Amino acid sequence: MSAPLVDEGRRAPLVLRNRAFGAVWLSQVLTQAAVRMFQVGVSWWLVAYAVEGGRGLASGLFMAVSTLPAVALAPVVARVVARSAHRSVLRTAAAVAGAVALALAGWAWTSGLPLPAVYAATLALATCQAFFDPCLTTSVPELVDDEDIETATGFELSTQSLAGLGGALLGAVTVDGAGLAGLGAGCGAAYLAAALLVTGVRFRTAPGADGEHTEHTENTDHTENAAPERRTLRAILGGLPYVRRILVCFTAANLFTTAVFVVIPLYTRTVLDGGGSTVALLEASLGCGTLLGSFTGARVPGRPTVTGACCLALMAGALALPGLFPGRPVFAGSLVVAGWCVGVIGVRFVALFQRLVPTADKPGFFAVMQAVLGASFPVASLLFGLAGDQLSARTLCLVQAAGLLPAAVALALLGSPEAPADSASPGEPAARTPETVGSER
Repeated sequence: MSAPLVDEGRRAPLVLRNRAFGAVWLSQVLTQAAVRMFQVGVSWWLVAYAVEGGRGLASGLFMAVSTLPAVALAPVVARVVARSAHRSVLRTAAAVAGAVALALAGWAWTSGLPLPAVYAATLALATCQAFFDPCLTTSVPELVDDEDIETATGFELSTQSLAGLGGALLGAVTVDGAGLAGLGAGCGAAYLAAALLVTGVRFRTAPGADGEHTEHTENTDHTENAAPERRTLRAILGGLPYVRRILVCFTAANLFTTAVFVVIPLYTRTVLDGGGSTVALLEASLGCGTLLGSFTGARVPGRPTVTGACCLALMAGALALPGLFPGRPVFAGSLVVAGWCVGVIGVRFVALFQRLVPTADKPGFFAVMQAVLGASFPVASLLFGLAGDQLSARTLCLVQAAGLLPAAVALALLGSPEAPADSASPGEPAARTPETVGSER
């Protein structure tokens, strides 16, 4: 954890002065870039090559399958992350995903690939990512000091936008040039590289489930090694009413924001009459915006709920523009703004949750958070996919914008919890409230 020497008053970026976090962060960049590359590539393959009628339903069903594991496996993920060494979970998830992607590439190279096989591979890759992401989020306090948590959160969330960029620039273009075989090979290589990076990382603490990091526990008293009693997922959310209300607001908003991944290929095909390069441009616009938001989110002033509400309202306006004024530059610019809003919201609220949620509950909470927020993704994908076969892509943009406004109002009206006791566990100091966290900025 030693930091390289820098000039006094100036510090190197966290990923450089904390090599363990840098390696894990890079591994997440690779895994999420791989899964996003796969999603963008297969979604474009379905719309442009594989399906003649019902393109919206096929694309929506694919996106629903790609998000189902994060919802359905939330209790299992929470238990595994809480009881297993985090390095083992991260390494295994990346390695298994690499094997699946390479197997799909081999099948596509040797013979025609049936649609059920593509959906099955999508389900397997999404399952691996459902373990990887909450495990890494839970591991942040084990890799960085407390004062670096928000910075680390920004870097971690920036992987979403970096993944969007990688998927945008490589997914659809790879399918146009090398088919599904090339897509699977590229994704498999990224997953295996991530597994190798994680293998060389040492975490500060570990649950001790598989014997790793024994040097941290050999000389520790047995009573100190005893794991605290884990609360059920229902109890975790029940003890955090303010956080629960925030999650409800964002779950409702996600019904309309996540539909953009269904709308982009449909808009490209039916409105812009473009190809894989156009999909790449639009996905890259969204990724660039999210990247900017991830690195600037901590500097945006205001209480988190107010900032989040303003971002949702701004996002609604941005998504409405391509519905009113069709065109490649308009849609690309709107996605940059929408992505920036997503990045800012992610940084502000994940950092808030890191402080409000007790340490013992974090494995379960972040798995629940991923499941709750992701629960709307399969529904949105199917609904907007079905609607895409009946309505124009421009109309879908307007529906997205209209749906975000009630969520923005609800979030703005939440205010702040009356006391920080919402997030405190017996024997733990009370966590800071959003008011105090916001005042630190």
